Formats: sequence, structure tokens, C-alpha cells
Amino acid sequence: MYDRSVREQAVFLLRSGVGTAETARRLAIPRDTVSWWKHQDLAKRGELPGRKRSPCMHCYGDDLNRPAYSYLLGLHLGDGHISHPKQHRTSSLFITCDDKWPGIMDAVEAAIRQVLPTLTPCRVRRPGAHNVKVYSSHLACYFPQHGPGKKHERTIALAPWQQEIVDAHPWEFLRGLIHSDGCRITNWTTRTVSGVKKRYEYPRYFFTNTSTDIIGLFTATLDAVGVAWKASIPRPTGQVNISIARNDSVALMDAHIGPKY
Repeated sequence: MYDRSVREQAVFLLRSGVGTAETARRLAIPRDTVSWWKHQDLAKRGELPGRKRSPCMHCYGDDLNRPAYSYLLGLHLGDGHISHPKQHRTSSLFITCDDKWPGIMDAVEAAIRQVLPTLTPCRVRRPGAHNVKVYSSHLACYFPQHGPGKKHERTIALAPWQQEIVDAHPWEFLRGLIHSDGCRITNWTTRTVSGVKKRYEYPRYFFTNTSTDIIGLFTATLDAVGVAWKASIPRPTGQVNISIARNDSVALMDAHIGPKY
């Protein structure tokens, strides 16, 4: 009913601090119309009373906790998924956490809160695990790797800005991958010394994934921090196992990552 310029004048006055009634009087338009335009403008900017705008570094230029994001990115590539069910208006990110590792579940939730500080994650129970979940309409901005189908059936590549963050915070990225699809175990063997059989234990790290792209991101980051690794022959299912067994490399991993907890 009104020319676009009239609406723009109304929004300008409202943003300048002019009240709804005074704006309606100056422009000679109904107060209810001005109230509706004000509501739409506040909603567009995420400033409706009682509501928190979903943060976005791309759309709004919000600050990003880069170390926490690097960790969350590793988690997402391992056990994370973004869905958009028809019954919800916004997408949801969930990271599946085994109930055996409550400390990791707490770390996942803390990372989500640091990366998306205005949002509140929740925990959804499932057999033997919980999904740490958060809703946001900007998840695709944070994780452009999201797409239909399984991760190992499509290309997984980091955007330049993501690679820059991983390069700056490689250990956080590795920690997220290990906390999702990796582990630290203690192997053992026996040797006979002077006629006496002795048991020797030695720790090692493993990372298993089916996506060759994710395996490539993991091993490239290991190379960048000076960790030696070996890859197994792919299994019939396509899974590849990355082993870290050299003493100095295990010591590096222990210093920055350590066992699950």
C-alpha cells in the first residue's frame, strides 16, 4: 500500500530513536503499520526483545573463537552432522558423543558455546551416547562442507578461511578428529631377555575414517606438526586406519591431546 521510500523513511526514523507514534504522525500513516515495520526490522537484525540473534561471522561480522572453532571443525568432520528436518525452521548441528567419555561430551558442549556464544546447546539421549545439539540458521556458513549424502561419498575440502584457522591451530583440529574418530591405546608384547620373558607396553594413537578427503586433512595436519604416521591398507568397507606409534610422535600427541576422558 505504501511506496518503498515511505517504509525506508519510517525505518530510518525508528532507528534514530523516534517513537512509533511520532513516526506514524510525521509520515501520516497508521501506527499499526509502523509497528509492523519496526517488528520486521528488529527481526531482520536479530534484535527482537527476548530473542538472541544466531551469530554469524560471515553475515554479521561476529567475532570467532578460532581455537574453539578448529576443535569443533575436527569434531564435525568426525562425528558431526547438520540436518534440517521439515518440522524445524532452522538447521541443527549435532555431535555424537559416546557415554563412556563424559569429559569429551563436556568439551564438545563448551566448544559449541564458545563458537556460538548466544546459543544454548542441548543433549539428546540415544542408545549408549548423546547428541550434543544446537540450532542455528547459519550453520552452513560455519561448515560449508555440509551437504546431502554420506561424507565419504562426496568431496570434503576446507574453504581457504578454514584452512587458515587449521594452520594457526592445528592441535585443536587434531584433537577434535581424535576425540571423534580416534583413540589412544596401549599395546604390549613380550621379549625374552637372559632367558626371562618380559612384557613391554607401548602407547599408540589410531584414527579411522572412510573418507579419503578427511584422512588427507588429518595426515596433512600431522605432517605440519611433525608427527610421523603410517596408513593401513583400506579395509573392504573402505575404512583406512592411521597409526601413530613412534615414541617421539606419541609424546607429542600426549602433550597436546592425550587419552579420551
